[in-house]
Amino acid sequence: MTRPAAVALAVCIAVLLVLPWIIGNEFYINMATQVLIYALFALSINMMLGYGGMVSLGHASYLGIAGYACILATIAGYDQLTAAIFAVTLSTAAAAFFGVLSLRAPGLGFIMITLALGQIVWGVAYRANDLTGGDNGIRHPARPMPFGFDIRDAASFYYFTLVVFAVALFFIWRFSRSPFGASLMGARDQPRRMRMLGHNVWLVRLITFVMAGFWGSVASVLYVYYNLFLSPHAISLQQSAEILLMAILGGASSLTGPIVGAAIITLIKNVVSTYVERWNTLLGVIFVVVIVFMPYGLVPGCKQLWMRLRSRKDKAAATVVTEPAR
Repeated sequence: MTRPAAVALAVCIAVLLVLPWIIGNEFYINMATQVLIYALFALSINMMLGYGGMVSLGHASYLGIAGYACILATIAGYDQLTAAIFAVTLSTAAAAFFGVLSLRAPGLGFIMITLALGQIVWGVAYRANDLTGGDNGIRHPARPMPFGFDIRDAASFYYFTLVVFAVALFFIWRFSRSPFGASLMGARDQPRRMRMLGHNVWLVRLITFVMAGFWGSVASVLYVYYNLFLSPHAISLQQSAEILLMAILGGASSLTGPIVGAAIITLIKNVVSTYVERWNTLLGVIFVVVIVFMPYGLVPGCKQLWMRLRSRKDKAAATVVTEPAR
């Protein structure tokens, strides 16, 4: 890690740690918590999109499977930890099954299968009134108390979410820098060459699909703990599309891009919408402008812009130095 990157990381950590004291307002602390949860969703789908080139329109299905499993297990009398482990395990197993089905078709077929699977989960949640409450939704009894700590207030739950997010970010970062991550990017760019080199491209993609489902399931449990409520609207196609747009808007080719995209879309959806009636239009305009002028996303685009400005500045300085004195 370079020195500027280390300094930027240290500043981000310091800001995140003192954010509740900086903000003060409970509403905006809750917004920060939502940003972290959706950032984890975006990071999980980016494991498939940015590193594997797999576009999924059914990522919100993990929110449905893990969310409803967590709530129903808690209502059934199991403790919070057991319910959370059961929910994440069940949802990850479903991701493995979905991956086996989806990876049978490449390209557009893969997208359509993930879309269909997501709609199946949504349809079950919508129709199974006795189990999920149908369109009325279902409530989670209460937030957990990990190691005896009370996380019912906004600031405490923010720190709980921040810890989970930091752990997930570390593992996803290690994933992106690992030999397996390199083989995944090779399977994305040159699948035939990777097969000739002896790599099982299908298995590499399947493992990535399952890992993305696992971290999406963890984010789903956090979502349920935050809202204490879940309905079919939360697992609709719109939710999957928003999670996908978060990764694309910020920059799917970078680790920080999905986080930036999640922050922008979450703030527009929850804060700007109170002042602008047609906030969907505003979001669409932002997305179009970014894609036109920064086709790789905001973070890579800003990085390229900074490098161009710095290069011009260095050239100008070199011209002044080499200019002969008169």
